[in-house]
Amino acid sequence: MSKFVPTSLAALAMVLAAPAQANDLRSDLAEDMPGLMELYRDLHANPELSFEEHETAAKLAKRMRDLGFEVTEGVGRTGVVSVMANGEGPTVLLRADMDGLPVVEQTGLPYASKVTATPASGVTTGVMHACGHDTHMAGFIGAAQLLVEHKDTWQGTLVMVLQPAEEIGLGALAMIEDGLYTRFPKPDYALAFHDAAAPAPAGTIGYTPGYALANVDSVDITVKGVGGHGAYPHTTRDPIVLASAIVMKLQTVVSRNSSPLDPAVITVGSFHSGAKHNIISDEAKLQLTVRSYSDESRQLLLDGIRRVARGEAITAGLSEELMPTVTVEDPYTPSTFNDPDFSESIATGFKQRFGENRVMQWPAVMGGEDFSQFRRAAPEDIKSMIFWISGTPQPMLDALKNDGTSLPSLHSPFWAPDAEKVIATGAEALASSAIDLMPRTGS
Repeated sequence: MSKFVPTSLAALAMVLAAPAQANDLRSDLAEDMPGLMELYRDLHANPELSFEEHETAAKLAKRMRDLGFEVTEGVGRTGVVSVMANGEGPTVLLRADMDGLPVVEQTGLPYASKVTATPASGVTTGVMHACGHDTHMAGFIGAAQLLVEHKDTWQGTLVMVLQPAEEIGLGALAMIEDGLYTRFPKPDYALAFHDAAAPAPAGTIGYTPGYALANVDSVDITVKGVGGHGAYPHTTRDPIVLASAIVMKLQTVVSRNSSPLDPAVITVGSFHSGAKHNIISDEAKLQLTVRSYSDESRQLLLDGIRRVARGEAITAGLSEELMPTVTVEDPYTPSTFNDPDFSESIATGFKQRFGENRVMQWPAVMGGEDFSQFRRAAPEDIKSMIFWISGTPQPMLDALKNDGTSLPSLHSPFWAPDAEKVIATGAEALASSAIDLMPRTGS
């Protein structure tokens, strides 16, 4: 099969501006929704942690096989790749993530998760789909069903990816390193959606051209010192005082080294040292999350962290062998970039299908998403976009408006999206976009 390349972005925009022909997706989706909601409730009640999605992957792989896809399991450990070739044309990748979080559910839903598991931390915990991946999977299956039902309206190759381990930022890379683009057709376009705890009616679509989500770096700093008795601090080199100075000075990397027009975040999320009131420890440990968009901004922040840690240690009089160590976790989650023209074209299709009032441009966020890896692996060949679908139930919006009750965020034990609206919107948006990107030509 020859690789499809659009002649121009203008031509692509013309294709996307025309609504999908000869297919009433919404009425067919309405018939599918009871089964999709049943699937959603099952997925919600039975979440699995990152790289442990064995039962989830198996049950969804069976559904894809039953729909006629060529299905491969175990890609990137627990990922599933489903391929359907339907004539000459472009290749479109649709993705959903599968993993839950180590969160004890407190939604009160009748199908709330009671699952427990022991993650890498070694602490047994409840497991919950607190990020809405259950809605992503149900919407993904809904899109697959629609695309099979309307197979006569598109031509090309559909690659549908169920990805593990998004929550730890490793699943997409694991699938790519396991041959996603060599063992299977390499896409021209990649699309995904994510539910959102947004102050907008459930089913509202948000999109962000350009940088949409951030680079996410985890940084560990080990601050060394010379311990001793708390009554005689002059005989020590106190790592807590030094680490505290580092924490405060780190904020100047953002406020004085980084451009105010280039968003950046350095947050110290953990500070551990010592064991008793009157003992000065010989070590302190800091854990940081560092957020940026461009590769250049990321490097500036990481270099600044190393410079501050070393500079403050020199100021404190530490010898070379006691300099702090700075460790940046690898791999990291790279920023998600939505190709601007492509995103605007997809959004144009959404506005025509769902109405202008249900589609709006949202600002970029400093959260992370490893969907970025699918484009990053071949940025010259693949145009990609991830978009948001608000899942905020109307009662929550009413409470926010009436008395200022804040919305639960993603990852909250109280997050219970309006799943039916997220799933219905996600399924229709993915399916219609795929059809528009793979228009049938000829008789």
